[in-house]
Order: sequence, then structure tokens, then C-alpha cells
Amino acid sequence: MASSQEELDNFAHLLPPSWKTQVTAWLQEDTPSFDYGGFVVGEAPREAFLLGKGKQTAVLAGAPFFTEVFTQVGCEVEWHLREGETFEPVKHVATVRGKARHILLGERVALNMLARCSGIATQSKKIKDLARGCGYQGVVAGTRKTTPGFRLVEKYGMLVGGIDPHRHDLSSMIMLKDNHIWSSGSITNAIAQARKVGGFSLLLEVEVGSEAEADEAIAAGADIVMLDNIEGAELAGVARRLKDKWAGTRKFLFESSGNITEANLHERAINEIDILSTSAVHQSVQHIDFSLKIQKPKN
Repeated sequence: MASSQEELDNFAHLLPPSWKTQVTAWLQEDTPSFDYGGFVVGEAPREAFLLGKGKQTAVLAGAPFFTEVFTQVGCEVEWHLREGETFEPVKHVATVRGKARHILLGERVALNMLARCSGIATQSKKIKDLARGCGYQGVVAGTRKTTPGFRLVEKYGMLVGGIDPHRHDLSSMIMLKDNHIWSSGSITNAIAQARKVGGFSLLLEVEVGSEAEADEAIAAGADIVMLDNIEGAELAGVARRLKDKWAGTRKFLFESSGNITEANLHERAINEIDILSTSAVHQSVQHIDFSLKIQKPKN
């Protein structure tokens, strides 16, 4: 039987075999020895409602991680919304069932994760919608400025929010930034050295700060040229001139990055630029408020 589109779009299928060990580590960190509060509530069977709160329309993201937290403490989760669905507060998002102390063992770990992942997805969708509203048709992406140990969740949130998560780590793409260039002597030298070891299968991106540096990077064979902190009319002019110059002889993409916010996005969202990358979708992002409320037993 052919898979439904919803099943094909299940981002949980992207997660690596090791992801559940991260959840185990979160639980170990939160309860390293005795669970004193759990001793108080005991093991009576209970159900708890996950409520999406706050004051804004939000995107639900992080369901696989939330479910796994409660699976590992012996509970079950029934979802009432789909991953990636938007909701207005207050919304009954899911129901957790299990022993009282087990629900509370997973509560804070699950809520903290869901709040951040959903916050990233919500902001990612907002930035992408703003870019499309400006007529921008290129790729909207995050950055690698993620939280150590929490990168998988944050990149997952970007995907659910509808943007490109950008490279995941130092091994997934070659990116030569200012320190690489200065240490190797020139853009041309840095690209030549990287190509020796990177082979044909890795894209190579170079960060530049001027039109001359961008031209050198293209001539040396960069696949992507990041025009870092080049803004306004200068950004459009550099992109147009170099695309015209190298048309038919070099294939490359332009990325604009650095200090892109909601307020100035319209200045950078020009279609001469192929990729807009911003850490505004995941650094200092507003978390989405969730709570988990154990229901009183019905008499």
C-alpha cells in the first residue's frame, strides 16, 4: 500500500538510531538520585492534559521527543494535534497516561524540550512567511549557532517550521570562514586545500566580506558564496554583477547571512540571493508555554 503524504512528511523518520539515548541522558540529568516528590504521589494511575498556553499562535514541534520521554518512564501519550500543526492558546494538545510518579518524572524534561522546539518551529514559520510575503522565492535557513547537546532538537524544530536547517556539523559541508582564510593565506589557497580532502561529494562554501573576495571565491570553485553582513543596495549590486560576469562559466549560489532580523528581512529578501540564513529562528527565540496538568480522578 502506498504511504500517505502525511506519513511521507513524518520528520521523526529522519532521526538517527542514537536519538533515544539523548532522551535517556536528559532523564538521568533531571533525576540523578532519589525522586523525593515522586515518593509523595505514589503510583496511582492518572492521566494528565498537555495544554498549549501563552499568548500567540504557535506551531507544535517535538512530539517524538516528548513521547519518548514518557515511554522511557512507563507512560503513554495520545496526541490530539499533528506535528507541525498550528494552534491557538489555550489548546488541549495531548493526554499522558501512567502512574502519577512516572508522569511527574518526565514532566519537566518533556515540557522544556517541547517549549523550545515549538518556539523554534513557530519562529521559523514566521520568518519564512515574512520572506514569502516580500516576494522572496529562495531558501530560508537557520544556522549552526545551536545549543551544544541540543542541536538535533533545534534542527528538527527548524524543519517542522518549514525552513532549511543548514549544515548540521563540521562534517556535513565544507565552510571556509574568515579564520580559515587568514590561516591559509588566501581564499584560493583555502579552497584548494579543502578540495584535496573533501572530494566530490561535499559542497564547499566560502564566507566573504566584499565583491572582490566573492569574485575570487567563485573563480577558485566555491559552490556557495556567503555574502556576510553585506546589505542594502550593495548586496543586490554585488549579486547581480557577479552572476552576470560568471553566467555560463561557473555554477554557484549566493547566501546572505549576518544580522538578519524580522525588522530588516525585507532589505535582504531579494531574489538575486539564493539563500537567506539567520540565527533569529533559534537564538534567543521565545519559547512556547506548555503545562501538564494531572486530572483529578472521577468519582
